Amino acid sequence: MSWQSPVSCWQTLKLYDVLGNEVSILVDEYKPAGRFEVEFQSTEGRRRLTSGIYIYTLKAGTYFSSKKMILLQ
Repeated sequence: MSWQSPVSCWQTLKLYDVLGNEVSILVDEYKPAGRFEVEFQSTEGRRRLTSGIYIYTLKAGTYFSSKKMILLQ
């Protein structure tokens, strides 16, 4: 997943299942302005993710975006 921020701010990238349960926090830190990329590993964290539909959200300052992701194992 990649994104670009024109300003320095606190940025949070989270992953949710289709029921709205938070699955993972991929980024939660202050970042300078610039382009960023996070490589998502479905085996990260406490559990292995199954194939299915997930939602990821990006919050950077006052900007908010939510997108759908299909994970195939």
